[in-house]
Amino acid sequence: MINEDALNIYTDGSSYSGPRTGGIGIRVITIDDAGDEVVEDLLVPGYKGATNNSMELYACVFALKKTSGHPKISHLNRICIFTDSRYVVEHYKKAIFQWPNQKWLRGSGAPVLNAGLWKQLVREIRKAPRRVEFIWVKGHSKNPHNKAVDKLAKQSAKNAVNDPMSIITVRRKRTKKSVDIGSVEMRGQRLAIRIITAEYLREHKLVKYKYEVLSKGSKYFGNVDFICSAHDISTHEMRAGHHYKISVNRDTSNPRVLNVLRELER
Repeated sequence: MINEDALNIYTDGSSYSGPRTGGIGIRVITIDDAGDEVVEDLLVPGYKGATNNSMELYACVFALKKTSGHPKISHLNRICIFTDSRYVVEHYKKAIFQWPNQKWLRGSGAPVLNAGLWKQLVREIRKAPRRVEFIWVKGHSKNPHNKAVDKLAKQSAKNAVNDPMSIITVRRKRTKKSVDIGSVEMRGQRLAIRIITAEYLREHKLVKYKYEVLSKGSKYFGNVDFICSAHDISTHEMRAGHHYKISVNRDTSNPRVLNVLRELER
């Protein structure tokens, strides 16, 4: 679906693991005087250490930055961004109207992830020379434009020359279990854990950890989940690949480390 009165932009984000890289794909489409589509593909180098959601979001940010200088924008009424990311389509209004008033925290008190990119998106929407609309399209469908940006995003991820957008350290998990958010209930207990990833959330001054439970007597043994801690919770921060004894809060919807009791021998 291409709108004659709009600057039509298809976007996509992609990521690979081992090593983790991410990329974006962007295609700009307008209709000329003869009624034919005019297509412009943007080739953008990818980023190291990126997630799929961050790339889906950044693809929209990057695309909007290019709209103000487009030669046809003065003759068009709107900017339509087509994306197969429900993450973007279902949350961009919250980024505009809700999250800024909540200090970029969700209703549970948990931090909004990719807050820095969401802020960039809001700025670009407000700066855009025309009204911006987000339209969801089914991913990996027969739509040729969606297929094209999927290919561009993968090419971008394979050419990841840009530094990571966030500070994150990673180690391989040892358990065979996959990440299951909320699988470790927060009941004020103590847990022995191994840190898999540590990411500093600059907007919130928090560190977000992916961890696996080492406590063999716990029903959560081997589970992989996420938890946050204040940046200055202890004199030493927990490091990826290291083992720790921690105490946690009593809110599974907003899991937090209360204290790092000690580092355990590996």
